[in-house]
Amino acid sequence: MKIGIYDSGIGGLSVLHRALKKMPEAEFIYYADTKHVPYGEKTREQIKGYVEEVLNFLIAKEVDAIVIACNTATSVATKEFRGEFAVPIVGMEPAVKRALKLYQDMQKRILVTATPVTIAGEKLHNLLEKVDTEHEVDLAPLPKLVRFAEAGRFQDPEVDKYLKNSLQSYTLNQYAAVVLGCTHFNYFKQSFRKIFPGEIHFVDGNEGTLRQLKRVLSEQTRPGTPGKVTYYFSGTPADAEGMKKIQACMTQLDKVYEIK
Repeated sequence: MKIGIYDSGIGGLSVLHRALKKMPEAEFIYYADTKHVPYGEKTREQIKGYVEEVLNFLIAKEVDAIVIACNTATSVATKEFRGEFAVPIVGMEPAVKRALKLYQDMQKRILVTATPVTIAGEKLHNLLEKVDTEHEVDLAPLPKLVRFAEAGRFQDPEVDKYLKNSLQSYTLNQYAAVVLGCTHFNYFKQSFRKIFPGEIHFVDGNEGTLRQLKRVLSEQTRPGTPGKVTYYFSGTPADAEGMKKIQACMTQLDKVYEIK
C-alpha cells in the first residue's frame, strides 16, 4: 500500500517516524509544504487553498490513503475535503481525550499546546465541550516553536527562553501532562522538561492517528514497496540538503520518543 503523509513542514516527520515502525509493510510519500510554513500564522482561506493543492498532488501519485499530519490544517480543512476525494483522509487533533484518560486521576490539570489557529478553532473547542467536563484543560498557543523546528534549532537556549516567557502566566506545578497539539512540538520535549517543576508527561496524537489510518485502509489496497519513502518539499523532490535536514529530524525524534 502507498500512503501520503502531509504537513506544513517537518513536524509531520514525527508521524512518519512512528508509521515506519508501526507499518513497515507500507510505502510512504512525505510532503512538506515548506513554501508556506508556518500554517499557524496564515488565514483559514489560505490554509484551505494549500490543503487542496497538496491533496490533489498526492492523489495524482496514486496513494491509497492520506494522513494530514498537521493539527492546524486538520482543524481548518479536513472535514470539508474528506468527501471530495476517492481515498480515505485521516486528520489529527490534539490528544486531549487520551491525556484526560491517562492522567485525570492525578488530580492535576492538562495543558494543551498548539498553534494559534488550532487553539482558536471550532474543532478543538467542540472536542473540549465533549471531553473536558470538569474543566481541567488549559490552552497555550506557542507559534514560534514551529519556526524553531523548521530551523533545526531543537536544543537551543532561545527555545528554553521562549517557552519560559510564553508560559510564565501558568502555574506549571499544577499540570500532570502537556498535550503536544502540533506535530512540530514533539521535537522539544527536552526543553519543556526544563521549565516544568517535577514530573511532567507528554501526549501527542500520532499513535491514535495511525490506529485510525489502519482502520480506514482497505484490504484491497495495491502493494507498494515496503519501507520506501519519497520526500517532497512543496511539490519538488527533496535534494541532498533536504535529505540532510530530514535525517537530522529523524535523529532528534529517536531521542525524544524515549521521553514519555
